[in-house]
Amino acid sequence: MKTYFKNPKTVWTVLIVAFVFIFLSLIQVNKMINRLRTEEQRQVQLWANAISKKAEMVMQAKQFYGKTLEDEKRKMQQFVEAYKIIMSQSEDVDLTSDKLKFYTNIIMDNKTIPVVVTDEYNNIQFSQNITLPEDQKILVGEMLQRFQANPPFEYSVYGMTFRLYYGESDIYSSLKVIMDGLVNDFLSELTDNGISIPVVIADSAKTEVFAYGNIDSNLLAKDKLKSTLQAMSSLAEPIQLTLPLKKDAYIYYQKGSNITFLRYYPYLYIVIFALFGFVAFQSLRALKMSEQNSVWVGMSKETAHQLGTPISSLMAWMELLKLNPDNEQACNEMDKDIARLNLVSQRFSQIGSNPTLKEQDILQVIRSAVSYMERRSPKNVSFDVRLPEEQLLLPCNKSLIEWCFENIIKNAIDAMEGSGLISLRFQQTDSHVLIDISDTGKGIAKNQFKKIFQPGFTSKKRGWGLGLSLVKRIVEEYHNGQVYVLSSTLGKGTTFRIELKK
Repeated sequence: MKTYFKNPKTVWTVLIVAFVFIFLSLIQVNKMINRLRTEEQRQVQLWANAISKKAEMVMQAKQFYGKTLEDEKRKMQQFVEAYKIIMSQSEDVDLTSDKLKFYTNIIMDNKTIPVVVTDEYNNIQFSQNITLPEDQKILVGEMLQRFQANPPFEYSVYGMTFRLYYGESDIYSSLKVIMDGLVNDFLSELTDNGISIPVVIADSAKTEVFAYGNIDSNLLAKDKLKSTLQAMSSLAEPIQLTLPLKKDAYIYYQKGSNITFLRYYPYLYIVIFALFGFVAFQSLRALKMSEQNSVWVGMSKETAHQLGTPISSLMAWMELLKLNPDNEQACNEMDKDIARLNLVSQRFSQIGSNPTLKEQDILQVIRSAVSYMERRSPKNVSFDVRLPEEQLLLPCNKSLIEWCFENIIKNAIDAMEGSGLISLRFQQTDSHVLIDISDTGKGIAKNQFKKIFQPGFTSKKRGWGLGLSLVKRIVEEYHNGQVYVLSSTLGKGTTFRIELKK
């Protein structure tokens, strides 16, 4: 299975199929969302239409009950006025006369208005349309509270003062209860709707809230109320409503949370799709980089292996040549070259393994690498190396770190085409050592700062693009440091920085 998915063509095929599947799924999901959105919008519209119709019914009921209440109120006023007229007559007046018959009939025909007549000490003398307890002789307590809405009418008969207490008729009170219940039921149906629509019922001035539902009460605070209602108005046209026993009002509502969520769902799906694509691309890129690294590591090990045999053979021939004293000088030089080949072979053999890190004087390691490259550089290449004199021990692999500096300096010499200045600067912080290597060569374009460390990338006509990729591997993977292009200007030069942990 692992071998199967290491084939880039197979991976690309799987990715393309996955993208096509996700794209087709997105189309289907989008269609489903549109259907759900349309259905919920239809429910909202049906709800709004139903509320408008019910509001009209409430208004008609209000008009009917209002007329009935007015009639009851008028009857009560007529009764009180009639009683006042009758009680203001002299003692010898005939109450059955045509002049007073009209008023007496109003009093006698009263079947709904509760009336209690008391003396000046509230001793009950007479009652009408009210049931009093048998032991209730004085108008006090709860019974008196019932008549507090209207001031009593006082009159005198035979020098005695009497009070007429009257209250709202049972019909009047019942109608008020019915109307209040009808309004409360209507408001509850609005605010506790079954489709979870945020609803606010407020006055036309947007200063008073009569009822609300499915909305955060903090949004209805005095300092936020107008802005909240304006926002709701922009989403859905408010429904005008005249509430019974209340001011003219408006029903403010907006689309349900499901519609709001569904509106953004396709965008969320696209983001997930893009994220999946990004992860897949990065995975494919990492797979490709892993394959390249495997190739370079394999080449390094194979190079070390191939160098091993001729080096061993050369060393045997050297021992044979040393038997002749005339070959001493040549043998000494050839020994150096063989030692160098051994070093190269060791370096290649350590790539792909876990090299051993030992405490080394990093400054001496740098001097050794610079010294080696300085002896083998063209005459027109000069070096400006500034390193501290003291010793600085760091855990590192001497041969590999030297190789890093040699590679960077070699690239700098090639970039200067055999003529220029190579500068090396050293600084340190509490946790890191920083080494900057600068040249006066042709420079590197900014978009290639990272590419130059990729295996196989080279700007030379000859070369495998292996040097800097190995430098990066040695510094970052083996020594847990960093190597990067600090700065570069085309035509002026480049500065590489190596960071090593103390």
